[in-house]
Amino acid sequence: MSETLQTTDVVSCDAELLDHTAAAVRAAGAALRERFGDVVRYETREELMQALAVKDDAALDILRPRLTSLRPQAGWVEDELDGGALPPGEWWVVDPAEGNVNHLHALPEWAVTATLVRENQPVLTVVHLPLTGETYTALTGAGAHLDGRPLHVSGTADLGLGIVATSQARPDEGETVVRRVGSSITAMLFDALVVRTSVPATLHLTNVAAGRIDAFWQFAGARADLLPGALLVTEAGGRISDAEGRPWTPQSDSFLAAAPGVHAEAVATLSR
Repeated sequence: MSETLQTTDVVSCDAELLDHTAAAVRAAGAALRERFGDVVRYETREELMQALAVKDDAALDILRPRLTSLRPQAGWVEDELDGGALPPGEWWVVDPAEGNVNHLHALPEWAVTATLVRENQPVLTVVHLPLTGETYTALTGAGAHLDGRPLHVSGTADLGLGIVATSQARPDEGETVVRRVGSSITAMLFDALVVRTSVPATLHLTNVAAGRIDAFWQFAGARADLLPGALLVTEAGGRISDAEGRPWTPQSDSFLAAAPGVHAEAVATLSR
């Protein structure tokens, strides 16, 4: 009985924490929405990086103090492009402007995300799309939701009838990964109904969780790109693995999220 009560207390505490996290993420999203609308011009890589940092800082100025007050003992991942395992304990993995380049170009595909990772497992996540007002949330063991409505992955059982998607891992990716991405897109063009390619990864993964698309894959990638969507898809009933069907961890060199009915076919296509 004691163990059951402790587990229930943890879930209840995490559910309350999720609500407060969502409020913080929405507040950061509102700050970025106020800055959205005009294309930000830049002529050098340095100017681009400075413009990206301005957007990040506007959201972080809201997120960091609020999330730190919610979980003072949790660490903070400083670099949103980092990958690999985290040290023991709790960590906030935040992308203050997921799809920041899109924001700079006045494109609508961007979001604010925050994920609490405990002992290298995501336990709650919030993905907020300020332009639509949508908020995706997931809590381990409690499901995935869009504005409070339960999410479920698609029931598609034939990859040939499915919509799939991929994303560019990062602008300076090495030649091996770039060529692997290209060959995987070609393979999917033969096997899937429709192939979508765009950034950021998180928005594709929200669509997998919502049953709008059937699979998403990526080679390499950062924790902040994949952890929110991994939890959303898992809690919506989807399958997560690497591109060869093995269990995925932040150290994996590939990532696949899919509806159960097309997961095996997607693995076969990506492994060719």
